Amino acid sequence: MWRTIREDLQVAIERDPAARNIWEVVLTYPGFHALLFYRVAHFLWGKGLRGLGRFVSNLGRFFTGIEIHPAAKIGRRFFIDHGMGVVIGETAEIADEVTIYQGVTLGGTSLRKEKRHPTVEDYVIIGAGATILGPVTIGRNSRIGAGSVVVDPVPPDSTVVGIPGRVVAGEGVHRDPDPHIIDLDHHRLPDPVAKAISNLAEYVQKIEQRVNEVSARQGGLEERQADENETLRKVKELLKNSGR
Repeated sequence: MWRTIREDLQVAIERDPAARNIWEVVLTYPGFHALLFYRVAHFLWGKGLRGLGRFVSNLGRFFTGIEIHPAAKIGRRFFIDHGMGVVIGETAEIADEVTIYQGVTLGGTSLRKEKRHPTVEDYVIIGAGATILGPVTIGRNSRIGAGSVVVDPVPPDSTVVGIPGRVVAGEGVHRDPDPHIIDLDHHRLPDPVAKAISNLAEYVQKIEQRVNEVSARQGGLEERQADENETLRKVKELLKNSGR
């Protein structure tokens, strides 16, 4: 357990540029505190001391605002940034090198005593306020955009945004993750609505250009027809005058 706690401290230093040293993390980081409470509560839960495990878990919730059920399974080098409002349910499973932000919910959708919470694979990043519901799997090395609601499985190496969450980039494009480099460029997440509007605007512009071309061609035809009519009129006048 001590090795795991040291890793929890180290990963906070690596993934938060505001963290200046280990003592700052130990004394002021609620994400680390919540994990510390969870590690103890999970140990007690595994030893059959479930009531005591729930009590320790509830202490962690009281002091940090982060609720992690002691039965949840969390791997190595897990990082919770800021953390307020995070909820991780009983049957949730989180693999290694995962990062989540404040307001994230890994919730259940069933009242039956079965697997009812998400499984999050390695190197996943879950943005602030995202909600993942049910026993769905979030594939390795995927990103869940802030505020998204995910109710379906997510393939590996994908980016998901929206309500409900949709895969908008990266499906099937494998990227080898670096455990020491976490992609935090949330502002670069694709916006499918903005993209659709942009595509529609381009389509309308092309239609307007086509209409203008047709109108110009039609105007040329009308002008040529007028010239031909004028020429025909002059010929008729000449024929008429010559007949006299």
